[in-house]
Amino acid sequence: MNQSNDQTLPNPHVILRVSKLTHKVDLESNTLTILQGVNLEINQGDSVAIVGRSGSGKTTLLGLLAGLDTPSEGSIELDGANISALGEDERAALRAQRVGFVFQSFQLLPALTALENVMLPLELASRQNAEARARELLQRVGLGERLTHTPRQLSGGEQQRVAIARAFACEPAILFADEPTGNLDNRTGKDVSDLLMALNREQGTTLVMVTHDEQLAVRCGRQFHIEGGVLSEPETRQEAVT
Repeated sequence: MNQSNDQTLPNPHVILRVSKLTHKVDLESNTLTILQGVNLEINQGDSVAIVGRSGSGKTTLLGLLAGLDTPSEGSIELDGANISALGEDERAALRAQRVGFVFQSFQLLPALTALENVMLPLELASRQNAEARARELLQRVGLGERLTHTPRQLSGGEQQRVAIARAFACEPAILFADEPTGNLDNRTGKDVSDLLMALNREQGTTLVMVTHDEQLAVRCGRQFHIEGGVLSEPETRQEAVT
């Protein structure tokens, strides 16, 4: 059954607003423009895919949206905060409170078990019942029997499931995913994308991912294309494939 994730919230508010975003990098002989005049609005609960070829600027855009870097020009408002006007420490605090991440390379801590990796952000945020919450999430992603395994003892798909559980642990307002299935085979990648879509619906967490995979992108409620640093959205929006 096809269902748009936008329908899960009757009165959604804009959680991410980008205006005239430009990003340039100074090189020895010239200036490279990576992003040009990007405008974007994303509502709470949306699932959004940004599709583009390597070098198109999509990963740079994701880093700016998440407050990992600052733009050369323009503004980014994340959940009511103008992050483009914040200092590095303020952006880090905002990310800790409202943002989750899923990376292509998993980025789990190798010395910690699956349970400890998911508990870590909860403990850093001084959340109560961190272990119970981590166990619940790992059970939800199908790893209830793998709590004590370290990343080296898990397959790539299992590591990404741990990373997803960790990303959702603190109930972020928005989750950014950078090629979340890029290091996985087709079947495992589909399982991981199924999980991301399910948690997007269940928790109402806004999902913004960059990918070169058109099949993954079409599962999102909105799809944007980026080429040469210019972002565009097709006039006809497709319903998310769940």
